Amino acid sequence: MQLNITTDKKYIISGIIVLVFIVIVVKLFYIQVVDSSYKFSANNNVLRYITQYPARGLIYDRHGEMMVANQVVYDVLIIKNQVKPFDTLEFASMLGLTTDQVKDAFLQVKKQKGYSPRKSVVLLKQIADSSYAKLQEVLYKYHGFEVQPRTVRIYPRAVAGHLLGYVGEVDESVIKNRPYYQLGDYIGINGMEKQYEVELRGVKGVSIFMVDVHNRIKGSYEDGRYDSVARTGKALTCTIDLDLQEYGERLMVNKIGSIVAIEPKTGEVLAMVSSPTYDPTLLVGRDRANNFKMLQTDSLKPIFNRSIMALYPPGSTFKVVNALIGLEEGVVTPQTRYACYGGYTVGRGVGCHHHASPLDLSHSIASSCNTYYCHVFRNIVDNKKFGSIEDGFSNWKTQVESFGYGHALGIDLPNERKGIVPSVNFYNRYFRKGGWNSLTIISLSIGQGELAATPLQMANLVSTIANRGYYFTPHVVKSIEGQPAIDPKFTERHPSSVDASWYDYIIEGMDLAVNCAPGGGGTARIAAIPDIRICGKTGTSQNPHGADHSVFFAFAPKDDPKIAIAVYVENAGFGATWAAPIASLMIEKYLRDSITRPDLENYILQANLLNRRAKKK
Repeated sequence: MQLNITTDKKYIISGIIVLVFIVIVVKLFYIQVVDSSYKFSANNNVLRYITQYPARGLIYDRHGEMMVANQVVYDVLIIKNQVKPFDTLEFASMLGLTTDQVKDAFLQVKKQKGYSPRKSVVLLKQIADSSYAKLQEVLYKYHGFEVQPRTVRIYPRAVAGHLLGYVGEVDESVIKNRPYYQLGDYIGINGMEKQYEVELRGVKGVSIFMVDVHNRIKGSYEDGRYDSVARTGKALTCTIDLDLQEYGERLMVNKIGSIVAIEPKTGEVLAMVSSPTYDPTLLVGRDRANNFKMLQTDSLKPIFNRSIMALYPPGSTFKVVNALIGLEEGVVTPQTRYACYGGYTVGRGVGCHHHASPLDLSHSIASSCNTYYCHVFRNIVDNKKFGSIEDGFSNWKTQVESFGYGHALGIDLPNERKGIVPSVNFYNRYFRKGGWNSLTIISLSIGQGELAATPLQMANLVSTIANRGYYFTPHVVKSIEGQPAIDPKFTERHPSSVDASWYDYIIEGMDLAVNCAPGGGGTARIAAIPDIRICGKTGTSQNPHGADHSVFFAFAPKDDPKIAIAVYVENAGFGATWAAPIASLMIEKYLRDSITRPDLENYILQANLLNRRAKKK
């Protein structure tokens, strides 16, 4: 009996050994043949992947002139375990650094995420080509050092910083949400660089090398069979006229505000000036962080893009919208006249400047009569066909928004603000329901009160008038390399709620504002140009925080509009004093490519309006 038990144990033990052997064989087969992840893990220990960074796409203006190009710089990398003692002073001198800067760079290396003394890590970024040339000659003396080429942006003409945007290194949030990017990659952060990042960035390539246990390169893996070549980013052709953009920035030196010019027939932005501006070269290179901090703390906010982000009361330029809505609703006709004796005297009253009286609709635009538009606005909102003030006001709001106010227009730039057109709910909360009427909100009649728009929206409004009732979504890219057409949304017409037949009366008033005879009441005669028929409207935007703003928008020529423009100069007073001449010079520069009024040009170029920011008495 004992013998049988012993024999059974022998068979059991033997069976267990055989079973374990089979399990091991099966597992080895699975690891080596079926599951490739182990193979990849092993390969990663003997292979080194070096990223090949593509050059970003170039940016040209509408005439093919270079706006943004690339320049090669070099990152210095080290593998800490391979670094041997070296002459720190010589190394620093070649790169234009101090020895303390080099020592600090070595200290910072250890703080990099994923740092390993056996892996290649960046020691110094964006070394200039001239410094690299010196280093290259003696690189053999610096064991464990290597150099990787990169490209950074350069600007043949240092203009359009807000429009173009800038490029910076990705942070962890970008890497987390967008797997394409890795630590050390660059990305567009603002402007066109951000909006068209995918097109501009290109596609990274990779070179794979065999390395030993110390991460030293021993040769190309599989003769480069699995390498990939970096693909350069696509070139963009911008809608901007670079000469016009540069001229606009010169005119706005020592002034705060914006100029936006649009080609009405296409919606293409010809110029987009935000002042004060900044030199885009400041946000390139190793000093970018320090320069950005300097710009960010500047009290004049030079990195704030006023063209699409600043919200201003449109002032008297908005009277043309109330005129068009009034004509459409039938509460005013082109022949309707209202007398003005220095202002609208109902309720708290609205003052007005001296002009001829009474005036019809076109002459009310030319003379910018406040009283006239108080009547028109109240006629629209109090129209009995709507039954209530709330319904009448809601109809007015809907029609205002059809001109592009109160919502983002959809320009191909980030951070566009939508402006403000107040609602019934807003006034019900502010005054209580039933506690307000057309007289309470009479300031909306002259573009004040709770109404606010961006300079882009004002330029878009005058484009709508130039087109007799429709606009195209403003855009800054004309074409993309390799693509047959731009986004279809930029070729779609957006009609206003007002019939095209009414626009001629508004245009006649804008024509009279600029081109009437002396003494004829036109508020914008300073903008007139011989042989170019400009149609425009002045505005003086009331500002509770300081001196009033100078506003003007216009289009030209009258019968074949090629440019529509809005100018906003903060704290500059009357629209005719500053905004109108600036717009007139921009129009002449674009249509003639020369200036025939040097005295007016010098008057604007030499003006410093920054001291007008103080609060008015």
